[in-house]
Amino acid sequence: MALDGAFLRHIRRELEENALEARVEKIYQPNKEEMVLLLRTYTDHFKLLISARANSARIHFTRFVPENPPQPPMLCMLMRKRLQGARLTAVEQPGLERVLRLVFDAVNELGDHVTLSLYAEVMGRYSNIVFVDEKGKVIDALKRVDAEMSSERLVLPGLSYELPPPQDKLCALDVSAEEAIARIQTSPEGTSLDKAILNALQGVSPIVAREVAYHVTHGGDWKLGQLGEEQWLRLSFFLNRLFTTIREVSGTPHMAVKPDGKPLDLTYFPIEQYGLAAVVRKYDTCSELLDAFYDERDRIDRMRVRSQDLLRLLANTSERLTNKINKQRAELEQCGKREELRLCGELISANLYRLEKGQSVAELENFYEEGMPVLKIKMDPLLTPTQNAQKYFKEYRKARTAEEKLTEQIAHAEEELVYLDSVFEELSRAETERDLSEIRQELTGQGYLRAPRGKQKPAAAAAPLKFRSSDGFQILVGRNNRQNDRLTMKQASNNDIWFHTKNIPGSHTILVTEGKEPTETALREAALLAAWHSRGRESSQVPVDYTQVRHVSKPNGAKPGMVIYVDYNTVYVTPDEETAERLRESKEHS
Repeated sequence: MALDGAFLRHIRRELEENALEARVEKIYQPNKEEMVLLLRTYTDHFKLLISARANSARIHFTRFVPENPPQPPMLCMLMRKRLQGARLTAVEQPGLERVLRLVFDAVNELGDHVTLSLYAEVMGRYSNIVFVDEKGKVIDALKRVDAEMSSERLVLPGLSYELPPPQDKLCALDVSAEEAIARIQTSPEGTSLDKAILNALQGVSPIVAREVAYHVTHGGDWKLGQLGEEQWLRLSFFLNRLFTTIREVSGTPHMAVKPDGKPLDLTYFPIEQYGLAAVVRKYDTCSELLDAFYDERDRIDRMRVRSQDLLRLLANTSERLTNKINKQRAELEQCGKREELRLCGELISANLYRLEKGQSVAELENFYEEGMPVLKIKMDPLLTPTQNAQKYFKEYRKARTAEEKLTEQIAHAEEELVYLDSVFEELSRAETERDLSEIRQELTGQGYLRAPRGKQKPAAAAAPLKFRSSDGFQILVGRNNRQNDRLTMKQASNNDIWFHTKNIPGSHTILVTEGKEPTETALREAALLAAWHSRGRESSQVPVDYTQVRHVSKPNGAKPGMVIYVDYNTVYVTPDEETAERLRESKEHS
């Protein structure tokens, strides 16, 4: 996902409206690919983030400033020397190129006023931040580009700054819909409409091209050769609407979010192309949108990276347990033949007078079955008949003991698998670093993780997720197994109502009654929340059991989160994110 020229035009307007004439108070470079300028006006101050990261290049006001290194990099020191105290006098954009020029009025060492420029080039992996002096010469750049890296454009100190080479595309600022359509029609007939739009127009990103094509074809994947007169007329209408939005800078920031909460894409108008596959959120400013988009995306990515070791541990342990159970079940099946051993021992004992040492096979009548069929029994010729009988009885007793032990071990391993499954589930729903820390503590306490050396301060226990039913009842949802235990066994009152998905890993959910009779609405919404915070969140008609907390107990030695309950009812609900978010009181991030 990259910001297109039209979105950058909206950001330019935002900078002009808020930060023109602002002075550069401080300059930071938190990492090798990002700069932050603290701008102060007479009435306000702003943190301006410029990022040249390949996967998140952007420029906007931000609320978040990463921690700075102890020693500022060279570019940061140069900018502090030349730019600190300078006044932002203009924000320029050539056409709809993905370049913003920040123009500053600065004072040099001789006390003369000079014009310095900071170019933010927002172009994916070619993104850069270039600092330019009053003569148009490059002072320095975040990413220096020499002849080995590019034969078209060098970016090195002392060289004249040149804009990136323009693309052979039409600029939406000075082109008509008819001219745009004429260019689009030069693409081969087998080209999809969105690709043709993307290839024809400057400043248009893939999501914008797809959105226009979506409205023209009513969501169909049409090629140029399939378009009729009606579609070309619709294309003219929607292109005109798009061009007006770009020229007047009248768009509204919108973000599409996947069902799992991960940001999907963003642009400067409502997004309809994803249908029910995404939730679309509107923001007041482009900066707020970009802050939210990248903060949430980076948080999810960080969580994914930091949870990888836990996922591997759980997967490996579960696989090892499954293999162990399968092996033990095979052994248990063999133990099922123990009655044959007992029978052989009894038949040999009953016929000792007929048998002699040295026999390898004994053919004896099985008087336990009708008709007394002859049974061939293997004998150890080195043992006496009595010793052979004792051997069979010994193997019988051994098999019986093994069966008892294996049955017990299999049941224990299956309980462990259920527990690990519940940890998998809570890991998939972890929202914050604190959630991950609590899961680590839980696994350490259960012996799955080695305790770190030295004294470690345990992470403060997070509060359960808090919700409020439509008619005012508080609903609490556990974040993990340890919290489930605290919530159900310690925090909840006996008259509160406990909810949990039936035979599906999920969170304990408590409907706080405060001595009042719970309403049908509250019961239904609490059940929905229990289903949403479980593995059944993407299913329909999820069974949820509920009962008073007094009927829930925890067996001695049970794993965290594992309880038993009686006197319960079952309700079937279809969870949905919209209702869950609507009922949520607050969302904390650590």
